[in-house]
Amino acid sequence: MSKYKQINLEKIKTVSIHERKSKVQTGDFAKIFQPGKNFSDFIESLPDILVAKDFKDFSIAFADAIKAGKTISLMMGAHLIKVGLGPLIVDMIKRKMISSISMNGAGVIHDSELALWGVTSEDVAVNLQNGSFGMSKETAEFINSTLKENLSTDLGYGESVGKKIFYSDAPFKDFSILSNAFENSIPVTIHAGIGTDIIYQHPNMDGGAAGELSYRDFKILCEVLKNIGNGGIVLNIGSAVILPEVFLKALTVVRNLGYDAFNFTTATFDMFQQYRSRVNVVERPTASNGKGYYFIGHHEIMIPLLLASVHNLLEDKNGK
Repeated sequence: MSKYKQINLEKIKTVSIHERKSKVQTGDFAKIFQPGKNFSDFIESLPDILVAKDFKDFSIAFADAIKAGKTISLMMGAHLIKVGLGPLIVDMIKRKMISSISMNGAGVIHDSELALWGVTSEDVAVNLQNGSFGMSKETAEFINSTLKENLSTDLGYGESVGKKIFYSDAPFKDFSILSNAFENSIPVTIHAGIGTDIIYQHPNMDGGAAGELSYRDFKILCEVLKNIGNGGIVLNIGSAVILPEVFLKALTVVRNLGYDAFNFTTATFDMFQQYRSRVNVVERPTASNGKGYYFIGHHEIMIPLLLASVHNLLEDKNGK
């Protein structure tokens, strides 16, 4: 005989499954996508459950913001350029789908190298062995000299390099985010971390120029975020630390100055769950109102899918 008592379940109160709150029903299930159907049918075939539902909802919010002319701020890690998504960002620029772009210093390096020479992303593991990693002479000369030239102007980091590429004879400048943004008057703000990029280890590096122009860009981002409230979008793709931190400080600046920077939608797309991109982009800025989303997946799949969904919604809304 056991020395421990067991509770008596005879008087348990039950409820009907018809009255119980349930989160999944058959109507939310995925549908079989049939060959020959269009893209709208594919999106509709996704289940209305968890992240698939979030993806549909964010696509709609993104498209609605574009349609209403709301402020849309894109923050992007340099990896987007390395995996071949530059043409999609350039297309967004040309279509006026975004109000600003923010990048770290690596984004400038990849964008400039591709525009000028058609290659980027050196083999770090190999070049590190003999001390040649990051020692590309042409890259450092181009970017560092451009920053120095514009220290005496009022241009920021992104505008300086974008203008230089745009007016150059760079053979691949059609692929350049910086050049296309300059041409279309879309501000690109660069948020440099001194010592994090290869141009900083060269003798022609001017810390005063890089710091001052990056500081100007921070203030440009603050100016953009003044209008993010009431339906705007903040989209962070692939930046785990620098841009989420910069965004949080820029947001508090505009709120401190009394601007109505509330009630907007944020989303992070990344390959892993990251602390700062979750709390500083998705959670904290939308804590009192607004909505934040987090999507995990490879950029080279998720971003084309997102933009295809948004383009499709815009066409539907325009009656095309």
